Amino acid sequence: MPPTEAACRVSRARATLVNASLVAIEGRALAIEGVPGSGKSSLALALIDRGARLIGDDGATLERSGAHILASPPPNIEGKLEIHGIGIIEMPAARATPLALILTLEARVERLPDTLPMRDVLGVDIPCMSFSPGTIAPAVRAEWALSQHGLNAGPSQK
Repeated sequence: MPPTEAACRVSRARATLVNASLVAIEGRALAIEGVPGSGKSSLALALIDRGARLIGDDGATLERSGAHILASPPPNIEGKLEIHGIGIIEMPAARATPLALILTLEARVERLPDTLPMRDVLGVDIPCMSFSPGTIAPAVRAEWALSQHGLNAGPSQK
């Protein structure tokens, strides 16, 4: 079956906006996606508290650059993070960082996944992992997920 016109447009696209929270950790971008209220911003804040840098809260720009997808802050919300019950705060934003892993926040996840599915993002396969933030060390577990399952960024993007 030939690809649809929409699929062709997507495959030729070089940039897109995504509805996720993204942080930079040691030169690699971690995308956190989920339904509204699932804890995307809270997990991003916990990671920032541990040294990550904000790329975008509830939105980021993804752009293809060679074999990598670079995640950048969107201009309209750059450096802004919503803290539930507190408000919107401002902080320094990271610059373009290679996307290494997508965490999909879900209530229940497989305890010991055998393999991770890959997601085509602008023609580059990115590992995608179901992740339950829960109450036990969600930021530390997210860092380990990136360490164990994220793509290597290549040259440092710090």
